[in-house]
Amino acid sequence: MKRENCVSMEFWSCSANEGFARSAAACFAAQLDPTLEEINDIKTAVSEAVTNAIVHAYPDTIGKISMRLSLLEGRCLEIVVKDRGVGIADVAQAREPLFTTGSEERSGMGFTIMESFMDTLKVRSAPGKGTVVTMRRKIARRASR
Repeated sequence: MKRENCVSMEFWSCSANEGFARSAAACFAAQLDPTLEEINDIKTAVSEAVTNAIVHAYPDTIGKISMRLSLLEGRCLEIVVKDRGVGIADVAQAREPLFTTGSEERSGMGFTIMESFMDTLKVRSAPGKGTVVTMRRKIARRASR
């Protein structure tokens, strides 16, 4: 798919930056004139992806997370969240609902939530090399007001 607009950013894996990432994604998506429901879905999916990187990729240290937001032809928003953390040994297992490598306070629903709010979700990872989460969501054209 042809990229029509794009922005990239990099931030530390501090919990305060999760809100920044959510807001940045919502602001970028605003050019498509999404509904409030679509914006909330995007913010929730970004929150889950960034929180996963903060909590799981860098459990004992602060590392860098990058996020690329792209507008693809056909009103498709693509969000790529990448870390260079510990990686995921078994991506299929990690995508199972309720599976977590975090503490008992983690729900293990991050990938499931991302998948439910986006049209597509791809996860690539390698132990010791990090994880790349790619999400896409088509934003419907609203009728003239």
